[in-house]
Amino acid sequence: MSEFFLHGFSTLSHGVIGYVVPFLFVLTIVVFFHELGHFLVARWAGVKVLTFSLGFGPELAGFNDKHGTRWKLSAIPLGGYVRFFGDESEASTPDSTKLSTMTDEERKGSFHHKKLGPRAAIVAAGPIANFILAILIFAGLFTFFGRPNATARVDKVMEGSAAAIAGFQSGDLVTAIDGAKIGNFAEMQRIVGTEAGRQLAFTVKRGDASLTLNATPELKEIKDNFGNVHKLGVLGITRSNAPGDVLTERVDPATALWLGAKETWFVIDRTLSYVGGVFVGREAADQVGGPLRIAQISGQVATIGLAALIHLTAVLSVSIGLLNLFPVPLLDGGHLLFYAVEAIRGRPLSERAQEMGFRIGLGLVLMLMVFATYNDILHFATS
Repeated sequence: MSEFFLHGFSTLSHGVIGYVVPFLFVLTIVVFFHELGHFLVARWAGVKVLTFSLGFGPELAGFNDKHGTRWKLSAIPLGGYVRFFGDESEASTPDSTKLSTMTDEERKGSFHHKKLGPRAAIVAAGPIANFILAILIFAGLFTFFGRPNATARVDKVMEGSAAAIAGFQSGDLVTAIDGAKIGNFAEMQRIVGTEAGRQLAFTVKRGDASLTLNATPELKEIKDNFGNVHKLGVLGITRSNAPGDVLTERVDPATALWLGAKETWFVIDRTLSYVGGVFVGREAADQVGGPLRIAQISGQVATIGLAALIHLTAVLSVSIGLLNLFPVPLLDGGHLLFYAVEAIRGRPLSERAQEMGFRIGLGLVLMLMVFATYNDILHFATS
């Protein structure tokens, strides 16, 4: 009995460590750079920063720097915040009582007494830092590990598949989709995966001839190497592994930066396409995951290697940056929305209007968290 208990405890501990440690590694890097963006631009604008926290809740450890900022690690590692002088809360809501009694000297260091431009720059700096981090990570991976590049050449065509119906043949080389050039098989796979049910025009090189084949990817459930199920568009072809069709390209740092920017934009574009698809009913919302799913993916990716985990960090950084730009009060995008209204009106919204906005934003964020967690639980229950 005791041996069974010890074995079960060991297995559970290994699973927790295997998921939690990579998850915290990824999330801490992404959150740190997001908050660092806010922090650096605030310092540049002359705003006094009271707190830089990784996590929420009770402080576990911390120190004060020479400018009086408290840098701390908090107990709940699901985010972070930078608190400015004049803020009432971690969400940067203004403390009206404190603001009204500030001296002229104190107002110079108050976030809420800065002009519209610096305030907007400070808020936007967090998501921008996430995008910059992603570009640098992708560029670093391309520089040091090279760029995998398997040509978009067809090896086998599955019988009865969308590709077979469209007339694809073994040896066909896909050069463009809907007029956009395709550089490799992965690019084609990405586009097809997100365009289930929509007819695509494939430009194909067959021998010396150039053909156009119209195919509609089928939506299918695909299991990855870890057993996770993904709903993706599928053509029904496999790639060629012949010599010359699979290689790893070494790229110089400048090219790597350009490729990193393209990769970052690709993640942004596909994320927005998915969100738009959910709203119009073209995509299933069950693919929205929360912390539990991210933890699972982090642990699984960590078993592949450090490079794969760092790649996941870049993807998550883009997602966090994009999520924060959504025009929801409480998020950075909500603050920027208020500032846009202020620019149009020539004066800020009333305190009551802002307070109501933050309450609505909090409700929406909580609803999203509950929905994502519900999806996570269903995922684990059915996997």
